[in-house]
Amino acid sequence: MRRLLTIALVVLSGSGLASASDLALVSNKGNGVTTITMAELVRICKGQTDRWPDGRPVVLLMRDPASPEMKLVVEKVYGTTPEAVNALIVAANHGRINHPAVIVVNSDADVVKRVASTPGAVGLVDVYSINSAVEVVKIGGKLPLGPGYPLHGN
Repeated sequence: MRRLLTIALVVLSGSGLASASDLALVSNKGNGVTTITMAELVRICKGQTDRWPDGRPVVLLMRDPASPEMKLVVEKVYGTTPEAVNALIVAANHGRINHPAVIVVNSDADVVKRVASTPGAVGLVDVYSINSAVEVVKIGGKLPLGPGYPLHGN
């Protein structure tokens, strides 16, 4: 019985790690954003895109860059260290009191909740945190969990 319990714990912990590595970009339903390129995502993440084509301010919500959940984003989108990403966020938000470029929150649930309630917002979340309150955004024409999706881990 003890051996069976140990095996079950190993399998369950492994499945949790696998799910944490696939991320998705989600959008406020009112944004009308259905697809972006990887280059556009990088500009949004670095605070270089200030407004959507309709004039609404762009706001990115994400978890702490130093968290294990954001390792994929730090590597594939920012191409640097978590410390450098934090410094970039501070610089991108400088002078943007009313509409910060990037907001760091504590959980994927917070990302989804804030994206759903903030016009112009997009967020990076674990694919298993997505709910009907937000829209999934294609990156380079690809959806999460599909072949060639750029925010797929492993």
